[in-house]
Amino acid sequence: MSTLAERAEVAEGYLPGRTLPLRVELLRQLKRRRTLVMGAVLAALPFVLAVAFAIGGEPGGREGRITLMDTATASAANFAATNLFVSAGFLLVIPVALFCGDTVASEAGWSSLRYLLAAPVPRARLLWSKLVVALGLSLAAMVLLPIVALLVGSAAYGWGPLEIPTGGTLAPGTAAQRLVVVIAYIFVSQLVTAGLAFWLSTRTDAPLGAVGGAVGLTIVGNVLDAVTALGEWRDFLPAHWQFAWADAVQPRPEWGGMIQGAAISLTYAVVLFALAFRGFARKDVVS
Repeated sequence: MSTLAERAEVAEGYLPGRTLPLRVELLRQLKRRRTLVMGAVLAALPFVLAVAFAIGGEPGGREGRITLMDTATASAANFAATNLFVSAGFLLVIPVALFCGDTVASEAGWSSLRYLLAAPVPRARLLWSKLVVALGLSLAAMVLLPIVALLVGSAAYGWGPLEIPTGGTLAPGTAAQRLVVVIAYIFVSQLVTAGLAFWLSTRTDAPLGAVGGAVGLTIVGNVLDAVTALGEWRDFLPAHWQFAWADAVQPRPEWGGMIQGAAISLTYAVVLFALAFRGFARKDVVS
C-alpha cells in the first residue's frame, strides 16, 4: 500500500535521472562572470610571459644550472611547458577551487538551493551534475593555458622540438603527446583541491569560505612538504608529487613518481567526494 501511495504522489513523466541536465548546469556556469574572468586570466598569462621575455631578454642558466624556465624561448613547446611549470603550483589551483567550491555554496548563498531540491531534483543528482560540470570547467582551464601558450609561442619563437634542460630534445609530435600527459597528470593531482572545495561547498553557505578554505589547505600542504624534517611522511602529501610530471618530459619518461602521486591524489579525492555526498544527503537545507 505504501508503495502504491508513493507512486501516486510522483508526477506523470517524472524521471529523477533527467532533472538538472548537464547541459543546463554547464550553460549556467559558463555565463557566470567568475568563469569568464578566470578564463581571461589564464589566457592572458602566456602573453604576459612573452612580453616579459621580450623586455628582459632570453633567460639564461643560473649558477650553471639550466631549468625549464631557462629554455622557455627555445620553441613553442618549451614555452607551453614553462607556462604549465609556473602555474601548476598555485595559479591552476585557483580555478579548481573556484569552480568546485563555489558551485553548491553559491546556490545556498542565493537562497536558490532549496528551490532546486523542491523542483524536485534528487540531492545525489544535484551534486553529481554540479561536480561533473565543475571538474569539466577545471579541466578546460588547464587545457586552455597550454593551447594559448602554444599559439603565442609559435608566433614568438617558432614551432620546433622541445629542448630538455638536462639534455636532448623531443620531436614536436612527441612533445605534444607528452604535454597531453602532463595536463592529465596536473588535473589528477588537483583532484585533492577539487575534493576539498566541493566538500566545503556542501558544508557552508559562503562560497568565499569554501574556495578560500580549499586554497588555504592546499597552501598548508605545500608548506608541510617544504619541512624536510617530516622525512618520509611527506610522501603521503599530494603536494609532494605535484611536479612529478617533469619526469614525462624526458627522453625516457619515468612513470613511478606520477603513478604514486596520482594514486595518493585519487585516494584523498574519493574520500572527500564521498564525504560531500554523504553529508549533503543528511543536511537540513534551509537556504
